[in-house]
Formats: sequence, structure tokens, C-alpha cells
Amino acid sequence: MSETNLAANAAAVPLAPWIAAQRTRLLAQRGHAWLLQGPSGLGQYALGLEMVRAWLCDAPTAGGACGHCASCHAIEVRTHADLCVLMPEVQMLALGWPLSEKAQTDIDDKKRKPSREIRVEAMRDAVEFSQRTSARGRGKAVLVYPAEQMNHITANALLKTLEEPPGDVRFVLASEAAHQLLPTIRSRCLGHAMVWPQQGEMLAWLQAQGLTADAAAAFLRAAGGRPDDALELARSGRSPAAWAALPQAMAQGDVTAVSDWPPPQVIDALQKLCHDLMAASVGAPPRYFAAADLPRAVPSMIALSRWSRALTREARTAEHPFNAGLMLEALVAQARNTIHSRH
Repeated sequence: MSETNLAANAAAVPLAPWIAAQRTRLLAQRGHAWLLQGPSGLGQYALGLEMVRAWLCDAPTAGGACGHCASCHAIEVRTHADLCVLMPEVQMLALGWPLSEKAQTDIDDKKRKPSREIRVEAMRDAVEFSQRTSARGRGKAVLVYPAEQMNHITANALLKTLEEPPGDVRFVLASEAAHQLLPTIRSRCLGHAMVWPQQGEMLAWLQAQGLTADAAAAFLRAAGGRPDDALELARSGRSPAAWAALPQAMAQGDVTAVSDWPPPQVIDALQKLCHDLMAASVGAPPRYFAAADLPRAVPSMIALSRWSRALTREARTAEHPFNAGLMLEALVAQARNTIHSRH
């Protein structure tokens, strides 16, 4: 999920029933460190935040935090003295979590840009935080998301504290790519695989956010069955019709179909199209588009594999392209050429 929509979604969307159910099960178990893992769009951040809310709540219930006490309010306004949140700075800023005074000053003075990984300086501050006495007497909590954005130096700074945690601190690491974490980090946490909700449950939840039944189904398909990502797509201004028309637009080399899309979103959409064309080439059903939306003639697997590798390379610089307009033109031309390739 993109950083720009995380904050709005977190603040405006009622807790999904499958997140509430997982929260209740996890809170009934004991442990000082949890690793919430699974693909993106399944609610790792929401579940992690719900767990720390309950741990720190002044009047917790069997189901979680009360939502009304001073502790719950302090988390809501991002000022809880016993909660440390570790994220890449771009996500911290998008979600309203405060940076350290030095980090904020450096960014304000344009000495550097907000980081896209969890900085080792922030982790060292978190380790120091874990060793302090609880301010409110309910213990302390550290939330790390997405945990795979720790580099090896940052992860190693956390490792010793996970091995020998202070008595009143608990950790929750939420990850969308847990395989990228150090094995020593994974081994020191209780693991929880995020639940993939039932189709009907996800559709009902999306419709409760104001989507029509058809739009909910279309966006859920476009998101590969991931409810949080489906809601983000719905709120991004895209229409189901525009998504369905994308494969044919790419086959025609129509840049206007994506001219108002940021390059990372275009690459994500093209990777999904490439996936579905690969599936079609071996007789498997598509995942992100309806079969009727795909071009009739399917490119060769060689051409699609070449395109997939190229899109992976392009994704590395998509956040900061040299020229976004030229990049979009090149991406669409590459898509058109691949779709019409037979070699």
C-alpha cells in the first residue's frame, strides 16, 4: 500500500472483522515478541497497532483496547510515551507518527530526504527506549513496520534486545516479506501468518465502505484478492472500467490511459498484466483482470519473461524517475511491443 493512502485508510476505515478476530486470538497468548507475516494488503499494520493498543490500554477487555481511556487517546494522537513506532520515515510522516527531533530538523532543513528504510539511528533510539521505565505503568511496546525495511545493521541493533528483552517491553514486527528478515530475528519471535479472509467477507467489508457490489468485486480482483489494497485502489480515483480497459490500451500503445498515474502504480499494473498473460500462455486463469479483458493473442513466454525482468529493473527507480513523462512513454511502448511479440 502506498504511503500517501495509509494514513487516510487507517483513520477512516472501521476495523475489519478478520483483523478483530486475529487480535483477540493473539492477545490470549503470551509472548514478548510477535512477527505478523503475510502478503501486502492483509492488514499487518492494523493488527500490529491493535495489539499495542491493547497491551498499553488502561482498561483492556478480552477483545482488545477499550478505545476511550487516556492511553488509547494518546495512541490516537501519536503521543503515547510508552509506545515506540519504527517505520521508514516516509511512512512515519504519512501516518502522522513523529520523527526524532534531529531527523525532523534534517528533513526540514533539506539536508536529506525522508528515508525509505528503517534507519539504524531510529533503532538505537528504540533500544534505549526499551530500557527506560514505563511512564504510565502498563509496560512499553515497540511496533516495527514493515520489518523487512530494516537493513542488516538495523536488524542487528534490534537482535540483542529481542534476545534479552527488558521485563516490561513487548515487540510486534509486522512484515509483508518476512523471508527477507534475518533468520535470527524470525527465530526470536512468535510467528503469526495473516489470515486471508473469505471472498464474501471481503466483499461485504468493501461494500460497507461505500463501494457498490460490482466495484467491490472489480477492485478486489485488481488487487489480487487483498482487501486493503482493493480499498486503496477504490480510493485512488481509478474506475473499474478504466482498469478493465488497461490491457487493450497497452496493446494499442495508448499512453493517455495512464498519463495521470504515478510511475510506481503504472509498473505495478503492468506487472499484474504480465502475470496474467503468463498465466494465459499456459492455460491458467488470470488473477488481476477478467479473461475477456486480455488481448486475444498471447505473447510468447520468452517475450513475457523478458518484459517481467525489465519491469523489475524499472521498479527500482520508479519513485524518483529522471523524467516521469518519458518513463511512462517508454513503459507503454515496451508493453505494446511485448503484447504484439511472437518471439
